[in-house]
Amino acid sequence: MTQQVNSIVNPRTGQIMIFRQTGKETKGTIVEIETFNPPSTEKEPEHVHPKQESSMEVIAGKVHFRVNGKTQIVGPGEKIVIPAGVPHYFWNEEAIEAHAIQRFSPALEIDSFFRTYFALARDGKLNQQGFPNLLLLARVALHHQDDIRVISPPWIVQKIVFSLLAPVGALLGYKRKYE
Repeated sequence: MTQQVNSIVNPRTGQIMIFRQTGKETKGTIVEIETFNPPSTEKEPEHVHPKQESSMEVIAGKVHFRVNGKTQIVGPGEKIVIPAGVPHYFWNEEAIEAHAIQRFSPALEIDSFFRTYFALARDGKLNQQGFPNLLLLARVALHHQDDIRVISPPWIVQKIVFSLLAPVGALLGYKRKYE
């Protein structure tokens, strides 16, 4: 069994996550992550958490959010709550690092997704847009389809393509989880 580390780093973006509560520790009710987001023009892909409410409470700095087509800036002492299924992404375009607490409820396997994604970044397996190759993406995306999905192309198209490619990826040794 792989030992779980409490903190992970995405070398592509510089983001640091410290797991304060995992899904396993809370019996699936919540994942709570302390995050540090350095200044960057890098934006994550627009996505949804189809079955989870997500929130971020900013401790220091400011985080810019694009939620359902509208931009919001969340500063120290402020919190944003994003209902399940609502398209969003965030970034830090300020001059200082943003420090925040993120929560996902229910937990599902979002902590496993972040561990996998950061490990792929660490191992240089993500392109400039932050995606792995299509065969690896198919394996990871199908495994985490209840946790997170990019919004384009539509999920039905992604699901069909990934369902066709995932078995090929499995045959070639691509894993659904990395650490």
